[in-house]
Amino acid sequence: MQPPDVERLCRAIVPGAGSVQVQPLGAGLLNETYKVTRDGAAYALKIESEHRPELGLDRAWEVRVLERAGSLRLAPRLVYADAGGAVVLARWVSGRPWVSQESKIGANIRSIAELLRRVHALTVPAPPRVVSPLQWIAIYGTALSQRTVPPADPALRTAAVERAQEINEPPLVAGVVCHSDLHAMNLIHGAESLILLDWEYAHVADPLWDLAGWSANNDIAADAQWNLLSDYLQTTPAQQDWRRLRLLLWLYDYVCLLWCQLYLNVLGEQGGGAGVAERARLLDARLRLPAHYAA
Repeated sequence: MQPPDVERLCRAIVPGAGSVQVQPLGAGLLNETYKVTRDGAAYALKIESEHRPELGLDRAWEVRVLERAGSLRLAPRLVYADAGGAVVLARWVSGRPWVSQESKIGANIRSIAELLRRVHALTVPAPPRVVSPLQWIAIYGTALSQRTVPPADPALRTAAVERAQEINEPPLVAGVVCHSDLHAMNLIHGAESLILLDWEYAHVADPLWDLAGWSANNDIAADAQWNLLSDYLQTTPAQQDWRRLRLLLWLYDYVCLLWCQLYLNVLGEQGGGAGVAERARLLDARLRLPAHYAA
């Protein structure tokens, strides 16, 4: 969206009567993001990109999740959303993201486990948006096939299907609201609580999908993953739970590799793309190391 259009939009939807100050924060694969200030109050504005790839997201469902999460201080408090969820305005959250090493500290692992228990206790908006790891793989595979991207490595795709089938074997677990994009930059350590940003990938899934996501995105070692699972379950994990987490860890890494490939094809290596390319190389190498995911 052009700057004059963004400013006109802000004058219409941001509370207050004074002038608006609009600061672009970035344009990613799905959204343009801005910090907006009016009458001394700050807001975060997200506008769906006109050139986004089709990833089967449900913006209206996301808004209903944000309403519930915001009321419980799990997400920024929602101020405005249009009917389809393409424009979302929320109160600005003051605080800072964690640096990489902070995600590995014992006390912070306990804090994340408690935060995820609260997220997973959210009432699921009806109808539920259920997405399995195999469905994510199919979504990204379809998006990549519509672009000039070489076919995915068949060995990794076969391994993904095998692991997903293992996950689907009994006993199955009840799905919960999962954030599904848990990394340090999407977590703000505020004065009173931890707040999660960027809920567009939220869906109903196995609760351990979020534990796998936090572990994968922050490169947490196996012993810290065990502690996270223990703190989340509030008991010593059963072997089947530990194995399920490790299978989901591999699948999460694979989905992230597909996301990286799509990001690079759409946006290239300009700006943050160089970091995405480096991450893609790490994930591709890591997925070929069975010992990294051994249960």
